[in-house]
Amino acid sequence: MDPVRLLAPMPLARGGAGAVVAPHHLATAAGLGILRQGGGAVDAAIATNAVLAVVMAQACGLGGDAFWLVWDEPAGTQTALNGSGRAPASADPESLRARGLATLPLRGPLTITVPGAVRSWADAHARWGQLPVAALLAPAIELAMGGFPADEHFVRAVETSGPIFDATLGPLARGWHAAYRPHGRPWRPGERVRLPALGTTLVRLATAGLADFYSGEIAARQAAGLAAAGSACTAVDLADHASTWETPLTLDYRGATATTHPPNSSGVTGLEVLNILRALPAPDPAEFIPGDGGRTAGPDVRWVHAGIEATRRALADRDAFLTDPAFASVPVDRLLDRAYGAQLAAAINPQRAARPVTATNPPGGGTVYLAVVDASGSAVSLIQSNYAGFGSGIVEPSTGIAYQNRGSYFSLDPGHPNVLAPGKRTLHTLMPGMLLRDGRPWVVHGSMGGDAQPAIFAQVVSALVDGGVDVATAVGAPRWHAAPARHFAPPDSVVIEARFRDGLLDQLAAMGHRLDVRAPFDGALGHAHAIELVDGGPGRGGTLAAATDPRSLGLPAAW
Repeated sequence: MDPVRLLAPMPLARGGAGAVVAPHHLATAAGLGILRQGGGAVDAAIATNAVLAVVMAQACGLGGDAFWLVWDEPAGTQTALNGSGRAPASADPESLRARGLATLPLRGPLTITVPGAVRSWADAHARWGQLPVAALLAPAIELAMGGFPADEHFVRAVETSGPIFDATLGPLARGWHAAYRPHGRPWRPGERVRLPALGTTLVRLATAGLADFYSGEIAARQAAGLAAAGSACTAVDLADHASTWETPLTLDYRGATATTHPPNSSGVTGLEVLNILRALPAPDPAEFIPGDGGRTAGPDVRWVHAGIEATRRALADRDAFLTDPAFASVPVDRLLDRAYGAQLAAAINPQRAARPVTATNPPGGGTVYLAVVDASGSAVSLIQSNYAGFGSGIVEPSTGIAYQNRGSYFSLDPGHPNVLAPGKRTLHTLMPGMLLRDGRPWVVHGSMGGDAQPAIFAQVVSALVDGGVDVATAVGAPRWHAAPARHFAPPDSVVIEARFRDGLLDQLAAMGHRLDVRAPFDGALGHAHAIELVDGGPGRGGTLAAATDPRSLGLPAAW
Protein backbone atom coordinates (compact mmCIF):
# COMPACT_ATOMS: atom_id res chain seq x y z
CA MET A 1 0.00 0.00 0.00
CA ASP A 2 1.25 3.46 -0.86
CA PRO A 3 1.93 5.97 1.92
CA VAL A 4 -1.23 7.75 3.05
CA ARG A 5 -1.45 11.24 1.55
CA LEU A 6 -4.36 13.05 3.16
CA LEU A 7 -3.50 16.18 1.21
CA ALA A 8 -2.07 15.21 -2.17
CA PRO A 9 -1.02 17.94 -4.59
CA MET A 10 -2.72 17.85 -7.98
CA PRO A 11 -0.78 20.45 -9.96
CA LEU A 12 -2.02 21.55 -13.35
CA ALA A 13 1.03 22.47 -15.41
CA ARG A 14 0.39 24.82 -18.32
CA GLY A 15 2.60 25.54 -21.31
CA GLY A 16 2.42 26.67 -24.88
CA ALA A 17 5.09 24.62 -26.67
CA GLY A 18 5.05 21.09 -25.26
CA ALA A 19 4.03 18.85 -22.36
CA VAL A 20 4.95 15.44 -20.94
CA VAL A 21 3.20 13.32 -18.30
CA ALA A 22 4.46 10.06 -16.79
CA PRO A 23 4.46 8.29 -13.40
CA HIS A 24 7.99 9.44 -12.48
CA HIS A 25 9.35 12.99 -12.45
CA LEU A 26 12.76 11.94 -13.82
CA ALA A 27 11.01 10.58 -16.90
CA THR A 28 8.95 13.70 -17.53
CA ALA A 29 12.09 15.81 -17.15
CA ALA A 30 13.84 13.69 -19.78
CA GLY A 31 10.92 13.96 -22.19
CA LEU A 32 10.69 17.72 -21.78
CA GLY A 33 14.43 17.99 -22.38
CA ILE A 34 14.02 16.23 -25.73
CA LEU A 35 11.21 18.59 -26.73
CA ARG A 36 13.41 21.56 -25.85
CA GLN A 37 16.18 20.13 -28.04
CA GLY A 38 13.82 20.21 -31.01
CA GLY A 39 12.52 16.67 -30.80
CA GLY A 40 8.94 15.78 -31.65
CA ALA A 41 6.31 13.95 -29.62
CA VAL A 42 7.55 10.51 -30.67
CA ASP A 43 11.16 11.38 -29.79
CA ALA A 44 10.11 12.59 -26.34
CA ALA A 45 7.93 9.53 -25.79
CA ILE A 46 10.84 7.17 -26.51
CA ALA A 47 13.14 9.10 -24.17
CA THR A 48 10.49 9.15 -21.44
CA ASN A 49 9.81 5.42 -21.82
CA ALA A 50 13.53 4.59 -21.74
CA VAL A 51 13.98 6.47 -18.46
CA LEU A 52 10.96 4.71 -16.97
CA ALA A 53 12.57 1.40 -17.98
CA VAL A 54 15.45 2.35 -15.69
CA VAL A 55 13.78 4.06 -12.72
CA MET A 56 10.53 2.04 -12.71
CA ALA A 57 11.76 -1.40 -13.73
CA GLN A 58 9.17 -2.89 -11.41
CA ALA A 59 6.54 -1.84 -13.95
CA CYS A 60 8.14 -1.66 -17.40
CA GLY A 61 11.34 -2.21 -19.32
CA LEU A 62 13.14 -3.32 -22.46
CA GLY A 63 11.81 -6.84 -21.95
CA GLY A 64 8.16 -5.75 -22.17
CA ASP A 65 5.46 -4.68 -24.64
CA ALA A 66 3.98 -1.34 -25.71
CA PHE A 67 0.85 0.08 -27.34
CA TRP A 68 0.81 3.49 -29.01
CA LEU A 69 -1.73 6.01 -30.24
CA VAL A 70 -0.10 8.73 -32.34
CA TRP A 71 -1.78 11.89 -33.58
CA ASP A 72 0.15 13.18 -36.58
CA GLU A 73 -0.72 16.88 -36.70
CA PRO A 74 0.68 17.61 -40.18
CA ALA A 75 -1.29 14.68 -41.63
CA GLY A 76 -4.36 15.25 -39.44
CA THR A 77 -4.60 11.53 -38.68
CA GLN A 78 -4.43 9.18 -35.72
CA THR A 79 -2.61 5.83 -35.92
CA ALA A 80 -2.30 2.87 -33.57
CA LEU A 81 1.01 1.00 -33.26
CA ASN A 82 0.90 -2.47 -31.74
CA GLY A 83 4.21 -3.19 -30.03
CA SER A 84 3.16 -6.36 -28.25
CA GLY A 85 5.18 -9.55 -28.58
CA ARG A 86 4.17 -13.05 -29.55
CA ALA A 87 4.46 -16.52 -28.12
CA PRO A 88 7.54 -18.41 -29.28
CA ALA A 89 7.20 -20.45 -32.48
CA SER A 90 7.68 -23.63 -30.48
CA ALA A 91 4.85 -22.89 -28.01
CA ASP A 92 2.87 -26.09 -27.46
CA PRO A 93 -0.12 -25.99 -25.09
CA GLU A 94 -0.73 -29.72 -25.44
CA SER A 95 2.73 -30.57 -24.13
CA LEU A 96 2.21 -28.22 -21.19
CA ARG A 97 -1.10 -29.89 -20.37
CA ALA A 98 0.66 -33.26 -20.59
CA ARG A 99 3.06 -32.00 -17.93
CA GLY A 100 0.08 -31.54 -15.62
CA LEU A 101 -0.39 -27.79 -16.04
CA ALA A 102 -3.98 -26.55 -16.03
CA THR A 103 -2.85 -22.91 -16.29
CA LEU A 104 0.43 -21.24 -17.06
CA PRO A 105 2.45 -20.16 -14.04
CA LEU A 106 2.52 -16.47 -13.12
CA ARG A 107 6.33 -16.23 -13.14
CA GLY A 108 9.30 -17.91 -14.71
CA PRO A 109 10.57 -18.85 -18.18
CA LEU A 110 7.29 -20.33 -19.44
CA THR A 111 5.66 -16.89 -19.17
CA ILE A 112 8.13 -15.02 -21.39
CA THR A 113 6.87 -13.79 -24.74
CA VAL A 114 8.98 -11.91 -27.31
CA PRO A 115 9.53 -8.33 -26.05
CA GLY A 116 7.87 -5.90 -28.42
CA ALA A 117 8.52 -2.46 -26.93
CA VAL A 118 11.95 -1.75 -28.41
CA ARG A 119 10.78 -2.71 -31.91
CA SER A 120 7.88 -0.29 -31.51
CA TRP A 121 10.35 2.46 -30.54
CA ALA A 122 12.29 1.74 -33.72
CA ASP A 123 9.18 1.72 -35.93
CA ALA A 124 7.75 4.93 -34.45
CA HIS A 125 11.13 6.64 -34.71
CA ALA A 126 11.60 5.56 -38.33
CA ARG A 127 8.28 7.20 -39.21
CA TRP A 128 8.28 10.31 -37.03
CA GLY A 129 11.65 10.67 -35.28
CA GLN A 130 13.48 13.99 -35.57
CA LEU A 131 16.48 13.49 -33.27
CA PRO A 132 18.96 10.58 -33.39
CA VAL A 133 18.31 7.56 -31.18
CA ALA A 134 21.51 8.26 -29.24
CA ALA A 135 20.07 11.57 -28.07
CA LEU A 136 16.83 9.92 -27.01
CA LEU A 137 18.53 7.22 -24.94
CA ALA A 138 21.10 9.54 -23.35
CA PRO A 139 19.01 10.40 -20.24
CA ALA A 140 18.28 6.72 -19.55
CA ILE A 141 21.94 5.83 -20.01
CA GLU A 142 22.97 8.56 -17.58
CA LEU A 143 20.55 7.28 -14.94
CA ALA A 144 21.40 3.60 -15.43
CA MET A 145 25.18 4.13 -15.30
CA GLY A 146 25.38 7.05 -12.89
CA GLY A 147 22.50 5.93 -10.74
CA PHE A 148 19.15 7.28 -9.56
CA PRO A 149 17.79 7.75 -6.03
CA ALA A 150 15.81 4.83 -4.64
CA ASP A 151 12.24 5.98 -3.99
CA GLU A 152 9.69 4.39 -1.67
CA HIS A 153 7.81 2.69 -4.54
CA PHE A 154 10.98 1.08 -5.90
CA VAL A 155 12.18 -0.04 -2.46
CA ARG A 156 8.82 -1.59 -1.62
CA ALA A 157 8.59 -3.34 -4.99
CA VAL A 158 12.04 -4.88 -4.59
CA GLU A 159 11.33 -6.13 -1.09
CA THR A 160 7.95 -7.54 -2.12
CA SER A 161 9.27 -9.26 -5.24
CA GLY A 162 12.40 -10.86 -3.80
CA PRO A 163 10.68 -13.51 -1.64
CA ILE A 164 8.25 -14.29 -4.48
CA PHE A 165 11.06 -14.93 -6.95
CA ASP A 166 13.04 -16.97 -4.42
CA ALA A 167 10.03 -19.19 -3.75
CA THR A 168 8.97 -19.65 -7.38
CA LEU A 169 12.20 -19.47 -9.36
CA GLY A 170 14.93 -20.76 -7.06
CA PRO A 171 18.38 -20.35 -8.68
CA LEU A 172 16.81 -18.56 -11.68
CA ALA A 173 16.21 -15.57 -9.38
CA ARG A 174 19.94 -14.88 -9.07
CA GLY A 175 20.00 -12.58 -12.09
CA TRP A 176 17.22 -10.48 -10.63
CA HIS A 177 18.92 -10.26 -7.24
CA ALA A 178 22.25 -9.28 -8.83
CA ALA A 179 20.56 -6.45 -10.71
CA TYR A 180 17.98 -5.15 -8.24
CA ARG A 181 19.12 -6.26 -4.75
CA PRO A 182 22.90 -6.45 -5.13
CA HIS A 183 23.71 -5.59 -1.51
CA GLY A 184 21.56 -8.38 -0.05
CA ARG A 185 19.57 -5.85 1.98
CA PRO A 186 16.78 -3.33 1.38
CA TRP A 187 17.67 -0.13 -0.44
CA ARG A 188 17.74 2.95 1.75
CA PRO A 189 15.43 5.74 0.50
CA GLY A 190 17.56 8.12 -1.54
CA GLU A 191 20.39 5.62 -1.95
CA ARG A 192 21.87 5.63 -5.46
CA VAL A 193 20.75 2.67 -7.57
CA ARG A 194 22.99 1.74 -10.51
CA LEU A 195 22.09 -0.70 -13.28
CA PRO A 196 25.37 -1.06 -15.21
CA ALA A 197 24.38 -4.06 -17.36
CA LEU A 198 21.19 -2.34 -18.49
CA GLY A 199 23.15 0.85 -19.08
CA THR A 200 25.63 -1.02 -21.29
CA THR A 201 22.72 -2.42 -23.32
CA LEU A 202 21.28 1.06 -23.78
CA VAL A 203 24.70 2.32 -24.92
CA ARG A 204 24.84 -0.49 -27.49
CA LEU A 205 21.35 0.36 -28.76
CA ALA A 206 22.30 4.03 -28.95
CA THR A 207 25.37 3.30 -31.07
CA ALA A 208 24.36 0.23 -33.10
CA GLY A 209 20.68 1.11 -33.44
CA LEU A 210 17.48 -0.26 -31.92
CA ALA A 211 17.41 -3.16 -34.41
CA ASP A 212 20.38 -4.65 -32.55
CA PHE A 213 17.90 -5.73 -29.89
CA TYR A 214 16.38 -8.21 -32.36
CA SER A 215 19.13 -9.18 -34.78
CA GLY A 216 22.50 -8.06 -33.44
CA GLU A 217 24.83 -8.44 -30.50
CA ILE A 218 22.10 -7.74 -27.93
CA ALA A 219 19.82 -10.26 -29.65
CA ALA A 220 22.52 -12.94 -29.49
CA ARG A 221 23.07 -12.33 -25.79
CA GLN A 222 19.36 -12.46 -25.17
CA ALA A 223 18.92 -15.73 -27.05
CA ALA A 224 21.71 -17.37 -25.07
CA GLY A 225 20.40 -16.06 -21.75
CA LEU A 226 16.81 -17.03 -22.48
CA ALA A 227 17.86 -20.56 -23.47
CA ALA A 228 19.88 -20.91 -20.26
CA ALA A 229 16.85 -19.83 -18.24
CA GLY A 230 14.59 -22.39 -19.92
CA SER A 231 12.60 -20.02 -22.11
CA ALA A 232 11.36 -21.20 -25.50
CA CYS A 233 12.07 -17.78 -27.08
CA THR A 234 14.90 -18.15 -29.61
CA ALA A 235 17.07 -15.96 -31.80
CA VAL A 236 14.65 -16.68 -34.66
CA ASP A 237 11.68 -15.54 -32.56
CA LEU A 238 13.47 -12.27 -31.83
CA ALA A 239 14.53 -11.70 -35.44
CA ASP A 240 11.06 -12.49 -36.80
CA HIS A 241 9.19 -10.15 -34.48
CA ALA A 242 7.40 -7.21 -36.10
CA SER A 243 5.10 -4.45 -34.85
CA THR A 244 1.82 -3.80 -36.64
CA TRP A 245 0.16 -0.55 -37.70
CA GLU A 246 -3.56 -0.53 -36.95
CA THR A 247 -6.63 1.68 -37.03
CA PRO A 248 -7.73 3.06 -33.63
CA LEU A 249 -11.14 2.15 -32.21
CA THR A 250 -13.57 5.05 -31.71
CA LEU A 251 -16.80 5.61 -29.80
CA ASP A 252 -18.95 8.71 -29.53
CA TYR A 253 -19.53 9.54 -25.86
CA ARG A 254 -22.01 12.42 -25.53
CA GLY A 255 -20.41 14.40 -28.36
CA ALA A 256 -16.75 13.59 -27.65
CA THR A 257 -14.94 10.83 -29.54
CA ALA A 258 -13.13 8.36 -27.29
CA THR A 259 -10.33 6.51 -29.07
CA THR A 260 -8.10 3.63 -28.04
CA HIS A 261 -6.14 0.68 -29.39
CA PRO A 262 -7.90 -2.28 -31.07
CA PRO A 263 -7.50 -5.92 -29.96
CA ASN A 264 -5.41 -7.62 -28.69
CA SER A 265 -5.50 -4.53 -26.43
CA SER A 266 -8.29 -4.26 -23.86
CA GLY A 267 -9.22 -0.88 -25.31
CA VAL A 268 -12.46 -2.36 -26.61
CA THR A 269 -13.37 -3.17 -23.00
CA GLY A 270 -12.94 0.44 -21.89
CA LEU A 271 -15.07 1.61 -24.80
CA GLU A 272 -17.71 -1.01 -23.98
CA VAL A 273 -18.02 0.44 -20.47
CA LEU A 274 -18.66 3.85 -22.05
CA ASN A 275 -21.08 2.24 -24.53
CA ILE A 276 -23.17 1.03 -21.60
CA LEU A 277 -22.93 4.27 -19.64
CA ARG A 278 -23.96 6.46 -22.59
CA ALA A 279 -27.31 4.64 -22.61
CA LEU A 280 -27.99 5.92 -19.07
CA PRO A 281 -28.92 9.46 -17.97
CA ALA A 282 -25.82 11.60 -17.54
CA PRO A 283 -24.80 12.53 -14.00
CA ASP A 284 -25.04 16.10 -12.72
CA PRO A 285 -21.79 17.97 -13.58
CA ALA A 286 -21.87 19.60 -10.14
CA GLU A 287 -21.19 16.20 -8.56
CA PHE A 288 -17.67 16.14 -9.99
CA ILE A 289 -16.55 19.40 -8.38
CA PRO A 290 -14.32 18.75 -5.33
CA GLY A 291 -15.27 20.04 -1.92
CA ASP A 292 -14.50 19.52 1.77
CA GLY A 293 -10.83 18.77 1.08
CA GLY A 294 -11.72 16.35 -1.70
CA ARG A 295 -13.86 14.01 0.39
CA THR A 296 -17.09 14.94 -1.36
CA ALA A 297 -15.58 14.85 -4.86
CA GLY A 298 -16.94 12.48 -7.45
CA PRO A 299 -20.35 11.41 -8.71
CA ASP A 300 -23.17 10.11 -6.54
CA VAL A 301 -23.91 6.49 -5.69
CA ARG A 302 -26.19 5.99 -8.70
CA TRP A 303 -23.39 6.71 -11.16
CA VAL A 304 -20.73 4.78 -9.21
CA HIS A 305 -23.02 1.75 -8.99
CA ALA A 306 -23.80 1.99 -12.72
CA GLY A 307 -20.09 2.20 -13.53
CA ILE A 308 -19.26 -0.86 -11.44
CA GLU A 309 -22.03 -2.90 -13.01
CA ALA A 310 -21.09 -1.76 -16.53
CA THR A 311 -17.45 -2.66 -15.93
CA ARG A 312 -18.31 -6.14 -14.71
CA ARG A 313 -20.36 -6.81 -17.83
CA ALA A 314 -17.60 -5.50 -20.09
CA LEU A 315 -14.99 -7.64 -18.32
CA ALA A 316 -17.19 -10.71 -18.84
CA ASP A 317 -17.27 -9.94 -22.57
CA ARG A 318 -13.53 -9.41 -22.57
CA ASP A 319 -12.98 -12.86 -21.07
CA ALA A 320 -15.41 -14.41 -23.55
CA PHE A 321 -14.01 -12.86 -26.73
CA LEU A 322 -10.76 -10.90 -26.49
CA THR A 323 -7.62 -12.38 -28.02
CA ASP A 324 -5.27 -11.92 -30.96
CA PRO A 325 -7.62 -11.14 -33.89
CA ALA A 326 -5.20 -12.92 -36.25
CA PHE A 327 -6.23 -16.17 -34.56
CA ALA A 328 -9.93 -15.64 -33.75
CA SER A 329 -12.61 -13.12 -34.58
CA VAL A 330 -13.28 -10.50 -31.89
CA PRO A 331 -16.83 -9.04 -32.21
CA VAL A 332 -15.75 -5.42 -31.77
CA ASP A 333 -18.64 -3.96 -33.77
CA ARG A 334 -21.24 -5.77 -31.68
CA LEU A 335 -19.61 -4.90 -28.36
CA LEU A 336 -19.60 -1.21 -29.29
CA ASP A 337 -23.02 -1.16 -30.94
CA ARG A 338 -25.42 1.31 -29.32
CA ALA A 339 -28.22 -1.22 -29.18
CA TYR A 340 -26.03 -3.73 -27.36
CA GLY A 341 -24.89 -1.07 -24.88
CA ALA A 342 -28.51 -0.11 -24.25
CA GLN A 343 -29.40 -3.77 -23.71
CA LEU A 344 -26.68 -4.18 -21.07
CA ALA A 345 -27.59 -0.87 -19.45
CA ALA A 346 -31.24 -1.92 -19.18
CA ALA A 347 -30.18 -5.09 -17.37
CA ILE A 348 -28.52 -3.11 -14.56
CA ASN A 349 -30.62 -3.12 -11.40
CA PRO A 350 -30.29 0.44 -10.07
CA GLN A 351 -30.82 -0.77 -6.50
CA ARG A 352 -28.80 -3.96 -6.35
CA ALA A 353 -25.42 -5.37 -7.38
CA ALA A 354 -25.60 -8.33 -9.74
CA ARG A 355 -23.57 -11.47 -9.31
CA PRO A 356 -20.57 -11.09 -11.66
CA VAL A 357 -19.46 -13.78 -14.10
CA THR A 358 -16.51 -15.94 -13.02
CA ALA A 359 -13.29 -14.78 -14.67
CA THR A 360 -11.45 -16.97 -17.18
CA ASN A 361 -8.36 -14.74 -17.30
CA PRO A 362 -5.94 -13.93 -14.46
CA PRO A 363 -5.80 -10.40 -13.03
CA GLY A 364 -3.22 -8.05 -14.56
CA GLY A 365 -0.93 -5.28 -13.31
CA GLY A 366 2.51 -3.68 -13.53
CA THR A 367 2.49 -0.95 -16.17
CA VAL A 368 3.46 2.65 -16.97
CA TYR A 369 1.50 5.20 -18.98
CA LEU A 370 2.94 8.35 -20.55
CA ALA A 371 1.75 11.05 -22.92
CA VAL A 372 3.45 13.78 -24.92
CA VAL A 373 2.25 16.73 -27.01
CA ASP A 374 4.81 18.74 -28.99
CA ALA A 375 4.92 22.28 -30.37
CA SER A 376 3.25 21.26 -33.63
CA GLY A 377 0.30 19.68 -31.83
CA SER A 378 1.35 16.10 -32.59
CA ALA A 379 0.60 13.79 -29.67
CA VAL A 380 1.52 10.37 -28.31
CA SER A 381 -0.45 8.20 -25.91
CA LEU A 382 1.81 5.30 -24.91
CA ILE A 383 1.45 2.47 -22.45
CA GLN A 384 4.24 0.00 -21.70
CA SER A 385 4.59 -2.91 -19.33
CA ASN A 386 6.47 -5.91 -17.99
CA TYR A 387 3.13 -7.11 -16.50
CA ALA A 388 3.48 -8.28 -12.87
CA GLY A 389 6.07 -6.51 -10.71
CA PHE A 390 9.44 -7.02 -12.45
CA GLY A 391 7.68 -9.34 -14.90
CA SER A 392 8.75 -12.97 -15.08
CA GLY A 393 11.55 -12.54 -12.57
CA ILE A 394 14.07 -13.61 -15.22
CA VAL A 395 16.86 -11.08 -15.77
CA GLU A 396 19.51 -11.84 -18.41
CA PRO A 397 22.73 -11.00 -16.53
CA SER A 398 24.91 -9.69 -19.38
CA THR A 399 22.28 -7.29 -20.74
CA GLY A 400 20.33 -6.47 -17.57
CA ILE A 401 17.09 -7.05 -19.49
CA ALA A 402 14.18 -8.12 -17.27
CA TYR A 403 11.57 -10.09 -19.21
CA GLN A 404 7.83 -9.71 -19.09
CA ASN A 405 5.49 -12.49 -17.97
CA ARG A 406 2.69 -11.63 -20.40
CA GLY A 407 2.61 -15.26 -21.48
CA SER A 408 0.97 -16.12 -18.17
CA TYR A 409 -2.19 -14.54 -19.58
CA PHE A 410 -2.54 -17.28 -22.18
CA SER A 411 -5.03 -20.04 -21.44
CA LEU A 412 -4.28 -23.75 -21.76
CA ASP A 413 -7.97 -24.54 -22.30
CA PRO A 414 -8.34 -25.57 -25.98
CA GLY A 415 -11.78 -23.94 -26.09
CA HIS A 416 -10.71 -20.58 -24.70
CA PRO A 417 -10.33 -17.72 -27.23
CA ASN A 418 -7.00 -16.76 -25.68
CA VAL A 419 -5.51 -20.26 -25.76
CA LEU A 420 -1.74 -20.41 -26.24
CA ALA A 421 -0.56 -20.92 -29.82
CA PRO A 422 2.76 -20.47 -31.67
CA GLY A 423 3.31 -16.88 -32.76
CA LYS A 424 0.15 -15.64 -31.07
CA ARG A 425 -0.24 -12.39 -29.17
CA THR A 426 -2.00 -12.73 -25.85
CA LEU A 427 -4.92 -10.65 -24.64
CA HIS A 428 -3.40 -7.47 -23.21
CA THR A 429 -4.66 -5.24 -20.42
CA LEU A 430 -2.83 -2.26 -21.94
CA MET A 431 -5.01 0.48 -23.47
CA PRO A 432 -3.84 4.00 -24.37
CA GLY A 433 -6.50 6.65 -24.93
CA MET A 434 -7.36 9.99 -26.50
CA LEU A 435 -10.47 12.14 -26.57
CA LEU A 436 -11.23 14.05 -29.77
CA ARG A 437 -13.55 16.96 -30.47
CA ASP A 438 -14.53 17.76 -34.04
CA GLY A 439 -12.05 15.18 -35.26
CA ARG A 440 -9.05 16.66 -33.44
CA PRO A 441 -7.28 15.85 -30.16
CA TRP A 442 -8.77 17.35 -27.04
CA VAL A 443 -7.28 15.21 -24.22
CA VAL A 444 -4.49 12.60 -24.36
CA HIS A 445 -4.95 10.20 -21.45
CA GLY A 446 -4.45 6.71 -20.06
CA SER A 447 -3.49 4.82 -16.94
CA MET A 448 -1.70 1.85 -15.52
CA GLY A 449 -3.62 -0.52 -13.25
CA GLY A 450 -3.98 -3.91 -14.91
CA ASP A 451 -7.61 -5.00 -15.09
CA ALA A 452 -8.60 -1.67 -13.51
CA GLN A 453 -7.71 0.16 -16.73
CA PRO A 454 -11.16 -0.06 -18.40
CA ALA A 455 -12.80 1.30 -15.24
CA ILE A 456 -10.23 4.08 -14.84
CA PHE A 457 -10.51 4.92 -18.55
CA ALA A 458 -14.28 5.31 -18.24
CA GLN A 459 -14.09 7.31 -15.01
CA VAL A 460 -11.60 9.80 -16.45
CA VAL A 461 -13.65 10.20 -19.63
CA SER A 462 -16.85 10.67 -17.63
CA ALA A 463 -15.24 13.28 -15.37
CA LEU A 464 -14.00 15.22 -18.41
CA VAL A 465 -17.16 14.92 -20.53
CA ASP A 466 -19.98 14.59 -17.98
CA GLY A 467 -18.33 16.66 -15.26
CA GLY A 468 -16.55 19.23 -17.41
CA VAL A 469 -13.62 19.29 -14.97
CA ASP A 470 -9.97 19.99 -15.79
CA VAL A 471 -7.50 17.14 -16.30
CA ALA A 472 -5.94 17.52 -12.82
CA THR A 473 -9.33 17.08 -11.17
CA ALA A 474 -10.18 14.16 -13.46
CA VAL A 475 -7.04 12.15 -12.68
CA GLY A 476 -7.01 13.08 -8.99
CA ALA A 477 -10.66 12.28 -8.29
CA PRO A 478 -11.57 9.45 -5.90
CA ARG A 479 -11.62 6.17 -7.76
CA TRP A 480 -12.91 2.59 -7.74
CA HIS A 481 -12.51 -0.55 -9.79
CA ALA A 482 -14.08 -4.00 -9.87
CA ALA A 483 -11.58 -6.72 -8.98
CA PRO A 484 -11.41 -10.45 -8.25
CA ALA A 485 -10.30 -11.52 -4.80
CA ARG A 486 -7.96 -14.12 -6.35
CA HIS A 487 -6.94 -15.61 -9.70
CA PHE A 488 -9.91 -16.67 -11.83
CA ALA A 489 -12.45 -15.47 -9.26
CA PRO A 490 -15.36 -13.27 -10.37
CA PRO A 491 -14.74 -9.50 -10.08
CA ASP A 492 -17.03 -9.32 -7.05
CA SER A 493 -14.84 -7.01 -4.98
CA VAL A 494 -14.87 -3.23 -5.40
CA VAL A 495 -11.51 -1.64 -4.61
CA ILE A 496 -12.46 1.90 -3.63
CA GLU A 497 -10.90 4.93 -1.96
CA ALA A 498 -12.26 6.08 1.39
CA ARG A 499 -12.50 9.74 0.32
CA PHE A 500 -15.76 9.53 -1.64
CA ARG A 501 -18.63 11.70 -0.45
CA ASP A 502 -19.99 10.89 3.01
CA GLY A 503 -22.31 7.90 3.08
CA LEU A 504 -21.51 6.63 -0.43
CA LEU A 505 -19.55 3.58 0.73
CA ASP A 506 -22.36 2.58 3.12
CA GLN A 507 -24.87 2.95 0.29
CA LEU A 508 -22.80 0.72 -2.00
CA ALA A 509 -22.46 -1.91 0.69
CA ALA A 510 -26.21 -1.85 1.27
CA MET A 511 -26.69 -2.50 -2.46
CA GLY A 512 -24.66 -5.70 -2.15
CA HIS A 513 -21.23 -4.49 -3.23
CA ARG A 514 -18.32 -6.12 -1.44
CA LEU A 515 -15.94 -3.23 -0.70
CA ASP A 516 -12.16 -3.27 -0.34
CA VAL A 517 -11.67 0.22 1.08
CA ARG A 518 -8.26 1.81 0.50
CA ALA A 519 -6.51 4.84 1.92
CA PRO A 520 -6.65 8.14 0.03
CA PHE A 521 -4.54 8.12 -3.15
CA ASP A 522 -3.57 4.45 -2.83
CA GLY A 523 -1.62 3.32 -5.91
CA ALA A 524 -3.79 0.19 -6.12
CA LEU A 525 -6.30 2.48 -7.83
CA GLY A 526 -3.90 3.00 -10.75
CA HIS A 527 -1.90 5.93 -12.07
CA ALA A 528 -3.76 8.04 -14.65
CA HIS A 529 -2.21 10.99 -16.47
CA ALA A 530 -3.57 13.44 -19.03
CA ILE A 531 -2.72 16.39 -21.28
CA GLU A 532 -5.42 18.75 -22.53
CA LEU A 533 -4.97 20.62 -25.79
CA VAL A 534 -6.62 23.92 -24.83
CA ASP A 535 -8.15 25.86 -27.74
CA GLY A 536 -6.78 23.25 -30.13
CA GLY A 537 -3.31 23.08 -28.62
CA PRO A 538 -0.07 24.72 -29.73
CA GLY A 539 -0.49 23.71 -33.38
CA ARG A 540 -3.65 25.85 -33.56
CA GLY A 541 -2.53 28.79 -31.43
CA GLY A 542 -3.74 27.26 -28.17
CA THR A 543 -1.93 25.96 -25.10
CA LEU A 544 -1.51 22.78 -23.06
CA ALA A 545 -2.62 21.72 -19.56
CA ALA A 546 -0.92 18.64 -18.10
CA ALA A 547 -1.55 16.60 -14.96
CA THR A 548 -0.06 13.46 -13.44
CA ASP A 549 -1.77 11.22 -10.93
CA PRO A 550 -1.07 12.12 -7.28
CA ARG A 551 -0.94 8.37 -6.59
CA SER A 552 2.32 8.21 -8.57
CA LEU A 553 5.73 9.86 -8.32
CA GLY A 554 5.04 11.81 -11.47
CA LEU A 555 5.13 15.55 -11.97
CA PRO A 556 3.75 17.11 -15.15
CA ALA A 557 6.29 18.92 -17.32
CA ALA A 558 5.33 21.73 -19.70
CA TRP A 559 6.89 24.78 -21.31
